[in-house]
Amino acid sequence: MHYDPIKRTLGSFFNKTPRLRILFYNLLDLLLLRSWHIRKTLRLWSDQRGAKPAEALDAGCGFGQYSYRLVKMCHGGHVTGVDVKEEQMADCNNFFAKLGLADRASFQVADLTTYQRHEAYDLILSVDVMEHIEADQEVFRNFSHSLRPGGLLLISTPSDKGGSDADEHHHADGHIHGFIDEHVRDGYNIDDITQKLHNAGFSRVEAAYSYGTPGHISWILSMKWPISLLNVSKAFFIILPLYYILTFPLCLILNWADVAGTHASGTGLIVKALK
Repeated sequence: MHYDPIKRTLGSFFNKTPRLRILFYNLLDLLLLRSWHIRKTLRLWSDQRGAKPAEALDAGCGFGQYSYRLVKMCHGGHVTGVDVKEEQMADCNNFFAKLGLADRASFQVADLTTYQRHEAYDLILSVDVMEHIEADQEVFRNFSHSLRPGGLLLISTPSDKGGSDADEHHHADGHIHGFIDEHVRDGYNIDDITQKLHNAGFSRVEAAYSYGTPGHISWILSMKWPISLLNVSKAFFIILPLYYILTFPLCLILNWADVAGTHASGTGLIVKALK
């Protein structure tokens, strides 16, 4: 199963005007549970810093959803977004320029296995990126090198308790494929990612499960079923609004429950690492 074709279709529609794109960001903030967890941690980070300007790296920024939020939280600082997709980086630069934010956010093509800026950032955000990168230890070392002392690395990634799909299946190539074929690993073991971050130079690492029982149900309703149907036929776009009108209220409640609670296990991880 592939997200990218669906992303491109949605992106082409919501990218017609800046207002539509901001609406898209707001819809993603409500719909995607990982965004709920990220927003909660970013609010705590921002409150602790106060009004001091901050330099932030959105590592694997994609559409720029989180970069847009970070611009508001950096209090006059700067957000750098990097991704391997040249078209998306050009698109983000164009969008933020239209908003008059070109001096507050800039985007460039970069490979996280080689990208580093010596003690340049107060915050590095990596949302659903590390599961796509085989050479994760190199990336973690680059993150550590690029953070200022006391800086925060915030990661959202699938765990090994199901990762992105409980319905894995074996392909003829000998690999296990789940809901998202682009992943190079099924998910992180909580102790493994903690140790890797310590090895990379981080002094304190806190990792907690997300997508517990309520979050996993929400993900099935809000993401897995719609994306699966859209991969079968784009005609499902026609009834997608009605589908979400029916399921969205329940998903909001489930997302709130997932963020408000703690989970002994879950298919996602929220990892905070301090340099």
